[in-house]
Amino acid sequence: LAEVRTARIVWAETFEHKPDDIFIVIEDIGNSIVSSIAAEIATVERNRALLKAPNSLNAWEAYHRGLWHMYRFTRQENELAQHFFGEALKLDPTFARAYAGMSFTHWQNAFQRWGDRDRETALAFESAGQSLLVDDRNPAAHWAMGRALWLRGEQDGALLELASAVDLSPNFALGHYALSFVHSQSGDPRSAIGSSDHSRHLSPFDPLLFGMMGARAMAHARLGEFEAAAEWALKAAARPNAHVIILAIAAHCLALAGRQDEARSFAATIRSTLPNYRADDFIATFRFDRDGEALFRNGSKLIGLN
Repeated sequence: LAEVRTARIVWAETFEHKPDDIFIVIEDIGNSIVSSIAAEIATVERNRALLKAPNSLNAWEAYHRGLWHMYRFTRQENELAQHFFGEALKLDPTFARAYAGMSFTHWQNAFQRWGDRDRETALAFESAGQSLLVDDRNPAAHWAMGRALWLRGEQDGALLELASAVDLSPNFALGHYALSFVHSQSGDPRSAIGSSDHSRHLSPFDPLLFGMMGARAMAHARLGEFEAAAEWALKAAARPNAHVIILAIAAHCLALAGRQDEARSFAATIRSTLPNYRADDFIATFRFDRDGEALFRNGSKLIGLN
């Protein structure tokens, strides 16, 4: 894949498969090409937008500038992402993906407790609804709505919307990740593991890779596979943009695996940022079923977070 104006090669790849079933091979390679090219194009567009003056951006560029800030996962960067998504929507009120991005920033505010959870949940839902209104065939719109419904505690509706997202675009890695995220807490943990693996297969360098790994860790924990949970949680926490909730997943999974020294080290890191962090904070962040809540409360108790 080359950029026309500069002749610069944007993407190149070699695929190797055993020719067991030619149709499966073709489909798998096709899926990999689509997801890889989408990621590379987004990177090129984002880098181009970063080189331009903020007040000179068109809607497409403002959207990609918003994505750059959004994936840095800090409160300040999230506010900047909201600003650029807002600018994109001023320039193009029919930009479904910009509404989905705006919904993501409100979702982050609710999830990370950067704002009033009820208010930010309502705004995430409202923005997702706007995205669907302008383009109900856009997978990002259904993805945003699925995540917003999860925040509202409507798991069945969330799963339906997320299934719609991946039905519309089977290569939509974030859709598969969101399915893994929901299932990892109170749905089917085996399905969560499969969706996590598929999302990482489609987008192995995704900025949300820590979440994909964290969801798999929680699914393993719910299955009683504590050592696997600990290893995946450590991989998630090692990602450069992993936030405090990912560190909390690591602390709990390590505790459940009997690796108390490592678990307490993560707990201390969390407490250095959030001195009053407790088990209730961790449980309230997610939507665990009754058994899952009891499991992770036990993990909190083992490392003094109860």
